[in-house]
Amino acid sequence: MSDTCQFDVGLDQNAANYVPLSPLSFIRRAAAVYPNKPAVIYNDECYSWQQTYSRCCRLASVLQSFGISRGDTVAVLLPNVPAIFEAHFAVPMVGAVLNAINIRLDPATVAYILDHSRSRLVLVDTEFCDVAEKALSMMEGEAPVIINVPDASQGDERRLGDLEYEALLAKQPESQNWQLPEDEWDAIALGYTSGTTGKPKGVVTHHRGAYLNAVSNVLSWSLPRNVTYLWTLPMFHCNGWCFPWTMAAIGGTSVCLRRVDAGQILKLIRQHKVSHYCGAPVVHATIADAAIAAGEVFDHPVSGLIAGAAPPASVFERMEKIGVELTHVYGLTETYGPATVCAKQEEWEQCTLEERVRLNGRQGVTYPLEEGVAVLDPSTMEPVPPDGKTMGEVMFRGNIVMKGYLRNEQATQEAFAGGWFHSGDLAVVEADGYLKIRDRLKDVIISGGENISSLEVEEAIQRHADVELAAVVAMEDQKWGEVPAAFVQLRAGSDLTESDLISFCSEKISRFKVPKKVVFGPLPTTSTGKIQKFMLRKELETSSSS
Repeated sequence: MSDTCQFDVGLDQNAANYVPLSPLSFIRRAAAVYPNKPAVIYNDECYSWQQTYSRCCRLASVLQSFGISRGDTVAVLLPNVPAIFEAHFAVPMVGAVLNAINIRLDPATVAYILDHSRSRLVLVDTEFCDVAEKALSMMEGEAPVIINVPDASQGDERRLGDLEYEALLAKQPESQNWQLPEDEWDAIALGYTSGTTGKPKGVVTHHRGAYLNAVSNVLSWSLPRNVTYLWTLPMFHCNGWCFPWTMAAIGGTSVCLRRVDAGQILKLIRQHKVSHYCGAPVVHATIADAAIAAGEVFDHPVSGLIAGAAPPASVFERMEKIGVELTHVYGLTETYGPATVCAKQEEWEQCTLEERVRLNGRQGVTYPLEEGVAVLDPSTMEPVPPDGKTMGEVMFRGNIVMKGYLRNEQATQEAFAGGWFHSGDLAVVEADGYLKIRDRLKDVIISGGENISSLEVEEAIQRHADVELAAVVAMEDQKWGEVPAAFVQLRAGSDLTESDLISFCSEKISRFKVPKKVVFGPLPTTSTGKIQKFMLRKELETSSSS
């Protein structure tokens, strides 16, 4: 028999049947199909899709005028303003890689990232000139070109050099000679991890993954073309979970928000009929509290994506009261943001609020275009049984997984051991196939030989109506080795005591899991709402040694 497949047609991939996948395709289409539809709104500015496309092309020309080309890194130190949205398209248009830096970082970390990424040019919002100037003075390598992005609403005239964003755009012709990448596996973005256990790692993502996850957002959230999306999620965080590209794919409207401000958020939702937004649990809680305090219920459908640890039941309840439907997603920088979604089933609508909260608080199932998500025993690489009890590590495999860590081969090899990407998160699989995260590998508390999930204890604490945020970490104990210690941020006006909360937890979880110490006060969080547990551990170490 011939080895030739009957479906071989004698023609290899060519220009007619193969075009590299890239989210750049989305903005060209949006400009052609929705030329006059609002694409980006910020304060009094409103750019249509045709205008936004033109501005992106002009920015691409600006970058080329500074010699930026394929494989170069362009960094941005920007909040959610039009320039960072435009950079998501303009930088890859010239084959360069976008490095969106967290605006909350200290100068030393910014300097490290600029050095490690070998950034050749940086767009800097003038509000962050002081941080940028200090970072530049601390760099070991060659200093990048700085382009200032001023904001009239800030009244800040500070500049680093004399290059200014809008002036440079105005001087450039509207060149549209950019090309899609020759290889869809070319890098499109570089995002740095938090670096809480060492130097931040540079996560390299590619055009193909960005394209697929942008479309996955549409499918998992059933997004219509008339979406008005509010940028409560920082675009520097996992490239805004790929939503800049998602908005281009459907011709949606982005409403930019410089900083999370509850009053401004409520105003923008009313003013622009915002339909969708994303954020950490603390962001949703802030919105709910402000709306309830103002006696406000949204008069149009509003949907929110919530990520991170399962939020308190009170958050889901308060969001329902003001007319917001929450959907839980989960992912990492290494998976372009969301990689699983708690896909809702119709029968859940008949459940009690408590049961709906439990069901919706899970991390869920595979994102539509991610090939595989599994909970595996990291020693055997075998799947754990769907019993809701046996823990394993969450692992990913597919096109929506990073290329690797920049100039860190050892970390890359460790992350991809066994043919899967290792998340470092521990989870169980429930009978319906939905996964539920129990802890980070590094956050498991081992007390008297028993493993205690810090997330399980946190969930018990957060069932109390007075609790806004909670974090549980291991505290040294002479008898048990480690015991749980809780750090709790209370809702305004609460007079909850340590003994009251410990008694409450004793009714919810096993005695050995109950916190042995409770510390009340504001919790340290990142700009994306994640609680910085390493700081809490340091606080315990300091208090025990004093």
